[in-house]
Amino acid sequence: MKIIAAPDSFKGNMGAPEVSAAIEEGILRADSSAAVWKIPLADGGEGTARAVTEAAGGRLVDVTVSGPLGDKTRASFGLIDGGRVAVLDMASASGLELIGRERLDPMKASSYGTGELIKAALDTGARELIIGIGGSATNDGGLGMISALGFKVLDAGGRPVGQGGEALGRIARLESGGADGRLKGLSIKVACDVTNPLLGPRGASAVFGPQKGASPEMVKVLDAGLAKLAQAWIGAALAEDTDQPGDGAAGGLGAALRICLGAVMESGAMLVMKYAHFFDRLPGADLVITGEGMTDSQTAGGKLCSVVAREARKAGIPVALLSGGLGGDAAELFRSFDYAVSIACGQIGLDAMIRDSRRDLSLAAENLIRAIRIGSTGSIGNRLGGAPGAAESGGRQ
Repeated sequence: MKIIAAPDSFKGNMGAPEVSAAIEEGILRADSSAAVWKIPLADGGEGTARAVTEAAGGRLVDVTVSGPLGDKTRASFGLIDGGRVAVLDMASASGLELIGRERLDPMKASSYGTGELIKAALDTGARELIIGIGGSATNDGGLGMISALGFKVLDAGGRPVGQGGEALGRIARLESGGADGRLKGLSIKVACDVTNPLLGPRGASAVFGPQKGASPEMVKVLDAGLAKLAQAWIGAALAEDTDQPGDGAAGGLGAALRICLGAVMESGAMLVMKYAHFFDRLPGADLVITGEGMTDSQTAGGKLCSVVAREARKAGIPVALLSGGLGGDAAELFRSFDYAVSIACGQIGLDAMIRDSRRDLSLAAENLIRAIRIGSTGSIGNRLGGAPGAAESGGRQ
C-alpha cells in the first residue's frame, strides 16, 4: 500500500512535520510493508515558509524583527532556487501565536515586523518573494509593513500617524517617493485562500477582527480607519479600488501587498502543494491521509484539507481526514472526504487533548489502516457488498 500523509499543522500543538511523522508511525504499526510519503503542508499561515523551503531543498534564515506589539522576536524565512526566491510567513513576524490571547489588541498590533522581514529577504539578493499571510494578529491594513519599507503615511499636519489599528483613523495622505528602491521589479506571490474585500460586512475588520480581540465597537473604528487608508492609496494614485478578492486578508495586508508592492494572490494551499511535490506523488498513491487541529464549516470553504481532498478525488484516490475535532455539518464533511474521524480519545478538557494528541493521532492512523486491511481480506467486504459510496467518492475500483 502506498500512502501520502499530507496534513496541515495542528495549530498551537503540532507542526505539520510532526503530524506527518505521527501518521507514519501509526500506519507502519498496522502495516510494516506500507510505503509512506510524508508531505507536510500549509496554506499560507504558520509553517508555509518551512514547508516550501524544505521541500525545495533550500535553507532557512533567522532574523530579529519587531513582533505585533513591538517586542523583538525571532522570525525566519527560506531561500530557494539558489537564493533567487525568498519564502516568508507573515505569521512569523506579526502572527497571533506570538502573543497570548490575553494580550490580543488589534488597535495596537502592527505589521511593521513583516516589513522588516521583507527587507531582510531583499538584503540577501532575492528577487522573487512568496509570502504566506495567514494567522495574522493585525488589522492595520499593512500600515506597519509599508512604513518599514519607506512609505510615509501622514496625518493632516504632515506627521507620521504611528502604528497599529488606532493610527488608521489619523491618516490624511500617503507618500511613496521614499519606498525601498529594491521593490521595483520585484515579483511577489501571496499565498492566501481568503477572498474577502478590505471593507464592509465581509471585510477584514468585520469578519476577522473579533478573532484578533476586536470588540463590536473596535470593529466599527477599524473599518472606518481602513477606509481612510483606502482613500489615501487612491489619493496617491496607487489604487482605483480596494474591492479585489483577498484585499481583506491578514487585516488588510493583502490590499497593501497588492497596491503598494504589486503582489499577485495565489491559492496558498495549491502553491504549497506544488512546491512540496504533492502532485508528483499523487498518481502512484493508493490513499491520501490529511489532517488538521479542528474541522468546522470553514474547512470545506477552501481550507487546506479540503483542497487536498479535492485534488486527490480528481485523481481517483480516496482521502481520509484525521482531525483534532469535528464540527459542522456531517453531510458537508463527507462531500469532501471519504473518511473522517476525530482523534480525541475521551479526554476532558483541551489541555488533556493537546497533551495526548500525538499518541491519539498515531492510534487513529493505525486504526484506519487496520480497518482497511480487514476489508481487504474479503470476509467483511464481501458481506457488505463492497465499500459504500466508493463510486461517488472517486475511490479506486
